[in-house]
Amino acid sequence: MPVLTYTSQEQVEVYRFSVPVAVLVPLGAIFLQTFLPLQLHFFSIFDLPLLVVIFFAVARRNPVSGMLTGAAIGLLQDAMTHQPIGVYGIAKTVVGYGASSLGVKLDVENVGARVLLTLFFYVVHQFVYFLVARGLVGLNMNWSWSHELIGAFVNAIFAAVLFTLLDRLKQRA
Repeated sequence: MPVLTYTSQEQVEVYRFSVPVAVLVPLGAIFLQTFLPLQLHFFSIFDLPLLVVIFFAVARRNPVSGMLTGAAIGLLQDAMTHQPIGVYGIAKTVVGYGASSLGVKLDVENVGARVLLTLFFYVVHQFVYFLVARGLVGLNMNWSWSHELIGAFVNAIFAAVLFTLLDRLKQRA
């Protein structure tokens, strides 16, 4: 079982990303999320923009940066759907803030911690999305624990692979 350990402020590695990486990775994730499920229906279970928000938020370890990254990616994702603008924006803002805040306190560089972090924030994202979509916007949605937990596990396993690939794009701040 992976162990989450407390990390002191002096031990925390903060990373930055080049401008092309910071722009192209989220845009690529949104593009793939928008068009791949049309051809490969099973791909709709993945939430690539969410995984990118979690990755950047944890790597940067700055709550304001995580919140802004989540808001920007979420609003772009909203723009690509037929849903009201802001639903994904709000959910991904909450996740960006939470993931970056946790990244400051915990060692989230090992694979097990990343899987657990993704599991947790996937469920948080889906719950916030459901509350906003149903409560504020009035969309007719149903909550299914089994569907959300399967999605959380699939995304967590995929995140372990994706985060390892994205680690190569990090630059020490």
